[in-house]
Amino acid sequence: MPQFEYSGRDYSGSLVSGYVDAGTAADVAEKLVGDRVTPIEIKEASGKPVKKDKSAARSRMDLGPDATAIDKANAFFGFDKIEIDELIMFSRQMYSLTKAGLPLDRAIKGLEASMSNRNFQRILRDVITGLENGNTLATALGRHPKVFSQLFLSLVHVGENTGRLDRAFIEISKYLELEKDTRKQIKSATRYPIFVLVAMAVALGVITVFVIPVFSETFERLGAELPWQTIWLMNTSNFVLNYWPHLLFAIGGAVFGFRYWLRTEKGRLQWDMRKMQAPLAGPVFEKIALARFARTFSMVMASGLPIVQGLTVVAGAVGNAFVAHNVHKMREGVERGESLHRTAVATNMFSPLVLQMISVGEETGTVDDLLAEVADFYTVEVNYDIKRLSDSIEPILISFIAVLVLILALGVFLPIWDLNTAVRN
Repeated sequence: MPQFEYSGRDYSGSLVSGYVDAGTAADVAEKLVGDRVTPIEIKEASGKPVKKDKSAARSRMDLGPDATAIDKANAFFGFDKIEIDELIMFSRQMYSLTKAGLPLDRAIKGLEASMSNRNFQRILRDVITGLENGNTLATALGRHPKVFSQLFLSLVHVGENTGRLDRAFIEISKYLELEKDTRKQIKSATRYPIFVLVAMAVALGVITVFVIPVFSETFERLGAELPWQTIWLMNTSNFVLNYWPHLLFAIGGAVFGFRYWLRTEKGRLQWDMRKMQAPLAGPVFEKIALARFARTFSMVMASGLPIVQGLTVVAGAVGNAFVAHNVHKMREGVERGESLHRTAVATNMFSPLVLQMISVGEETGTVDDLLAEVADFYTVEVNYDIKRLSDSIEPILISFIAVLVLILALGVFLPIWDLNTAVRN
């Protein structure tokens, strides 16, 4: 039985590759889809498979032989990250160039020369090389999974096969602009709370390390009876000063353990599920994920992807492992012959209004249009919830700060007040 080499994307959107023994390439594709992997390239392997260091190969491919020491340093520290604004501009420019009928290699060469981001230039040069070697544009772009998402690649693939690559790029740019607006709103809502918490942490650190020890020495020399607030502050300061290496090690270990846990399938699933159940912020995370689901599913349905493959693409684009898990359940239900509406009801994710629109869309053949309206509905809800979240967080932070300031004030000034009173008497 011949052996095939494949590359594709798993349910989370990560690039995977390997070797499969099968009769034909179609059998390989069927097996990959059953394993929740969207195939990008399948070819018959020649010779004995060699285990590849994918991370090293990808690093060399992304940097290229002309990379300077500064380029390598920027790549190591993540300073050369390609922002969403650059992807939007790339998509819009590709739309204009492909609509004008310019060949892909000439179009991308022109864009590569105009890019200010050296990392993006190297990626586009690699894409051009892939095109010159006979690969499709989706395959060439798929060599850079950290830049081009599964949704991006799927729409480009459909656009190539249908001859409407220009439409694919304009739809991608619209989606990325909506994604940019959502991120901007989330950053705007969380900027103030993060700033306040960081400022309070710095202030508490300075007081604990530098201020309280000075007062502690003074109170101990005077031998005054101290209130519980002062004793608590002194004990906390002594603990931090005596065990700060252990605290740093514990905090670093906790952060590393949490990040490692998030990289596991079970950890990511549980974390994303807990986020959607959190007070105040939970409904915002849920509606953002559902808005992405509806908009992405509308796009892939309008592009002509089969519903089963479309659900696989959607699962990798929603950005939430719990929602992606339920989308995979929907795909499995559709594969068994169930209706989309019935599988959506079984997930318990959608409101009755959304379920009704999905049902009507199935009956009338306008699922893509109605899902676009669902996405707009969720987007409006997200905007309202983010504003309400900002209004709700502010009094909570003020109350938190007031309690800390009260404890610090009582702990520092009550002993001074008692000593002053004793001296006067």
